[in-house]
Amino acid sequence: MTTSDKPDPAADSKDAPVEHTGVAAQDWATASADPQYRAAVVDLLGALAYGELAAFERLAEDAKLAPTLADKAELAKMASAEFHHFEQLRDRLKSIGEEPTQAMEPFVAALDGFHKQTAPSDWLEGLVKAYVGDSIASDFYREVAARLDSDTRELVLAVLDDTGHAGFAVEKVRAAIDADPRVGGRLALWARRLMGEALSQSQRVVADRDALSTMLVGGVADGFDLAEVGRMFSRITEAHTKRMAALGLAA
Repeated sequence: MTTSDKPDPAADSKDAPVEHTGVAAQDWATASADPQYRAAVVDLLGALAYGELAAFERLAEDAKLAPTLADKAELAKMASAEFHHFEQLRDRLKSIGEEPTQAMEPFVAALDGFHKQTAPSDWLEGLVKAYVGDSIASDFYREVAARLDSDTRELVLAVLDDTGHAGFAVEKVRAAIDADPRVGGRLALWARRLMGEALSQSQRVVADRDALSTMLVGGVADGFDLAEVGRMFSRITEAHTKRMAALGLAA
């Protein structure tokens, strides 16, 4: 993902370094003394870990739809990168004394449900889903990362790094639209559906986990207040609009 494709939360800005305060200025050893904060981070890492594992499975499956051998190989490489991200999260959970499968389990139904409801019907829909759908989730986690301790924030931002799918998806989708402009209308509708489903899924996950929701709305140290939650989702929506433009689609 290019810099212009990313949202610009303060914690991820390279041009304007942020002076972190509260939990965000602490390391994991200090911040995890608060049991509620620890529970929120375990939930966050569990959700991310299962999301990366599901992304690996989906990309490997999408590779079967690839029109050329080169495209198939490209998706296989991206799937491998997603699995490496999963391994990093799994290992971190183990290192802090948590069982990774138990941390992931609460999020399996919601994430599997999202992927079932948004199963692509062809190669292009799969590319749009990986670019648009996954990016919405990544934007959300980057926003949350700004409120995390330094060790956890570093890990979360590392596993959210683009695997190369962004540029690949933009190139392929734009070429398809150039070849047949009618494709654009269908993919624009598909991307809007993904936006709605991804935001709903994120909100459901947070609402179902007390520690996470408390952290987001300010009950744990430097959490968001309700007004900031609204601004956060506005920023995510704006980033989605920019990605749609990059694909050559109307938001």
